Amino acid sequence: MRCWPGRGSPRRRVWWGYFLVLRAQVFTGDALGHVAFTGALAALALGYDLKVGLFAATVVFAVLIGALGGRGRSDDVAIGSAFAWILGLGAFFLTLYTTRGAAHGTAGVSVLFGSIFGLSADQARVAALVTAAICAAVVLLARPLLFASVDETVAAARGVPVRVLSLAFLVVVGACAAEATQAVGSLLLLGLLAAPAGTAHRLTARPYPALALSAGLAVVEMWAGLWLSHAAPRLPPSFAILAVTTTVHLSALIAVRPRRGAAIA
Repeated sequence: MRCWPGRGSPRRRVWWGYFLVLRAQVFTGDALGHVAFTGALAALALGYDLKVGLFAATVVFAVLIGALGGRGRSDDVAIGSAFAWILGLGAFFLTLYTTRGAAHGTAGVSVLFGSIFGLSADQARVAALVTAAICAAVVLLARPLLFASVDETVAAARGVPVRVLSLAFLVVVGACAAEATQAVGSLLLLGLLAAPAGTAHRLTARPYPALALSAGLAVVEMWAGLWLSHAAPRLPPSFAILAVTTTVHLSALIAVRPRRGAAIA
């Protein structure tokens, strides 16, 4: 059964994508995409449902890299050191799974590039539940997380549990990555996490308007990509969506001068 992609999914991913940009942790999103690939194939190779591997691997890895970094933040050196090992495991599990028969040969392609038009009713229900949980996390964590993201030292001095907050943030990002991988694939995941958020960060320095703008951009860009894929059937939907997000981001980079003292996304 096919299910049309929900409007809430990209909005939710970009809420947390904005914090990834603001906290300079975009590399974490890229790493979680590779972890999603390995986790999904490990689950398939061991005879479990793909979703089990997706969520278990991304959430556990998010906690691990948060624990290795200072104050719960991910550490780029630790992530980079684990990259080759993670991809190697993914290749191992892919080989293990595909050697079981010809019917399993498309597993790697599905995980890498997703299937936004082929989400089942069960997958859509899981996505809806994840959406509800993460939207609740947004409401609960947004204000203290924004404080800790802008000035971590002052936030800690004011009693904000910076380390716990950072770990909770990474866990939610891991859940976002796992759910998004089913639609757009692990390779293209970073585009949805970073591009609309980076565009919003470029256009405004005010955090709450930027959150709203990044969510709005994500919805518009997703539907524009789906329309483009429909108009040109040879274009894969995931590629069309990412082409639109990249074009919009590049346009913002060219048209808007960077703000003094602001990070360039």
